[in-house]
Amino acid sequence: MATYAVGDIQGCGTEFRQLLEQIQFDSGKDKLWLVGDLVNRGPDSLGVLRLVKSFGEAAITVLGNHDLHLLAVAAGVAGMHRSDTLNDILQAPDRDELLDWLRAQRLLHAEGGWVLVHAGLLPQWDVAQAQELAHEVEAALHGKHYHEFLTRMYGNQPDHWDDDLTGYKRLRVITNAFTRMRTCTVQGEMEFKFKGEVPDIPPGYFPWFEVPGRASAVATVVCGHWSALGLKLTPNVIALDTGCLWGGPLSAIRLEDRKLFQVPCSAAPVVRDW
Repeated sequence: MATYAVGDIQGCGTEFRQLLEQIQFDSGKDKLWLVGDLVNRGPDSLGVLRLVKSFGEAAITVLGNHDLHLLAVAAGVAGMHRSDTLNDILQAPDRDELLDWLRAQRLLHAEGGWVLVHAGLLPQWDVAQAQELAHEVEAALHGKHYHEFLTRMYGNQPDHWDDDLTGYKRLRVITNAFTRMRTCTVQGEMEFKFKGEVPDIPPGYFPWFEVPGRASAVATVVCGHWSALGLKLTPNVIALDTGCLWGGPLSAIRLEDRKLFQVPCSAAPVVRDW
């Protein structure tokens, strides 16, 4: 049995299947950990969703910002962006089944000293608190009033954590940290416009995983979301968004021995819109 963590797929179904073949994934004995953003911008979001769903309990996926965007569009509370490639899902005969499955996924998974999350953890949060906060958002997303949550999750404020936050402001900060954050200050103030490389980070901000004294540093966080960061393998951070959508490889790492597996992008890369 092996556990393979896979970076952002974003609808790159051909590369995902090639990667599964390379690692000789066996859903009867192996596990897949997917860092989120299964869908959007790539050509085969529908095929990716169907395949991951078919693996049942062998696949653990956390939600990324593009996955949440799909749910919001499908719920009628957000509009499509020009670059979205979600119509195949929205028009599929099994649309509702796939969307219900996606909405039932988690924001964070912690197991055996590992933490799986799409973007990152705020520096004040240890793993136990992060799990509790993820459960709050998951409860809103899984509940009967999830349309209201999807309507209210958008926005950049508040941009930092406060234990006294309540309601949708509280849920928005949690969601933004887990699914959108790349950089923050020592105090945990998030900045959402920056998408570039580490040397260009605005003054006063750090990659979230380099904030001094980060409370979750005792665990190894497996994440994606930041394609300009690329592959990062350190004792307590494994960042796997290697930008398959933009012409880079799709990456996986076997957690037991940290062996890296990659397949090249097979199609013309999408042009970045930033």
